[in-house]
Amino acid sequence: MKILVTGGCGYIGSHTCVELLDANYEIVVIDNFSNSKPDVIDKIKQITGKDFTFYEGDVQDKELLNKIFKENKIDAAIHFAGFKAVGESVAKPLMYYRNNLDTTLSLLEVMNDHNCKKIVFSSSATVYGKPDTLPIKETAPLSTTNPYGTTKLMIEDILRDVYKSDNTWSIAILRYFNPIGAHKSGLIGENPNGIPNNLMPYIVKVATHELDHLNVFGNDYNTKDGTGVRDYIHVVDLAKGHISAINYVLNHTGCDTYNLGTGHGYSVLDLVNTFKEVNHVEVAYQITDRRPGDIDACYADPSKAKEILNWEANLEIEEMCKDAYNFVQKDNN
Repeated sequence: MKILVTGGCGYIGSHTCVELLDANYEIVVIDNFSNSKPDVIDKIKQITGKDFTFYEGDVQDKELLNKIFKENKIDAAIHFAGFKAVGESVAKPLMYYRNNLDTTLSLLEVMNDHNCKKIVFSSSATVYGKPDTLPIKETAPLSTTNPYGTTKLMIEDILRDVYKSDNTWSIAILRYFNPIGAHKSGLIGENPNGIPNNLMPYIVKVATHELDHLNVFGNDYNTKDGTGVRDYIHVVDLAKGHISAINYVLNHTGCDTYNLGTGHGYSVLDLVNTFKEVNHVEVAYQITDRRPGDIDACYADPSKAKEILNWEANLEIEEMCKDAYNFVQKDNN
C-alpha cells in the first residue's frame, strides 16, 4: 500500500513517515520546506533504512498533485500540510485561510479525480475552544478562538460534507492535543527557528542557554499549582495513531473524528520540573501575565481511539522530556 504524506518533512509528518515505513507501507512525500528542513529526508531514510519518493512543492499546486497521482498508485493520503502557529494566525489571518483551505481543497479535488478516497486529516484540539467539561470527548461543542483553529474546523466541515455527498469516502479526522518529544534516535524532533510558540521547545532553548529564561504565563489558574494544564503526548505515540487510522480507513468507509491524547493533564510546572529532573539541567523561569484566550485546563478522553482504532498512548512525560533534550543535544553537535 502506498500512502501520500503531505507536509511529510515537518515535526509530526516526519515521525509519521518513520512509523509508516517501519509498518511496511510505501510512502510518497510532498513538502515545500516552509516549516521544515531538507535534511529530514535523509534522516528518515537513515532511521528506517528504507527509501521513498519525494516531491518538493506546494500542495496548492494541482498540476504537481496530478503528476504525483499519475506517477504513483496512491492508496490513501495523510494530510499534514498547513500553517500551525496560533499567534501568527491572529496576525496574518488571510495567509492562514488561503494556505490551509487551498491545500486541502486542491488535494481533495485531485484525490477525487483519481478515485483515491481515503484520507487521514491532521486536525487539532483547538476546535473545542474553551471546554465546558473535562476530559474532552469528541462529542463536545465545537468553537474556535483564533484563525488557525477556525481553518481546522472549516476543513473538518468540508470533509464531513464530502462524505455526505459520496459515501464511498473513508475519512479519519485526528484531533491532536499537545505533541512533544522526539524520535529516540535523536535524528528528528522539534526545533523551531527564533522564539518558539510551544512550551517544550521554549524549555529546551532555556536549558541549552539559547534563551535566558522561560516565561510562565500566569500562575492564578484554577489548577493544582496555578499554571495551565494540558494533555502532552509523545510525538511517536501520536505518529503511531496515524498508522492505526490509516489501517482503519483502508478497510472501512465513513467519516469520523478521534482524539489523540493521553487523557492526563500536566501543568506547565509539572513539565518544567520533570524536564529538570530527568535531564539534570536548570531551567530558569519567571511568572508573567496570562496570555489572552488561554484556558485553565484541557485534556482528552481518548477512549474512542482505543475502542475503534485500537490505539492508545504509551510513553510517559519523563520520556517526552528526555527525548526532546536528546534531540537538541544531537542536533547541535
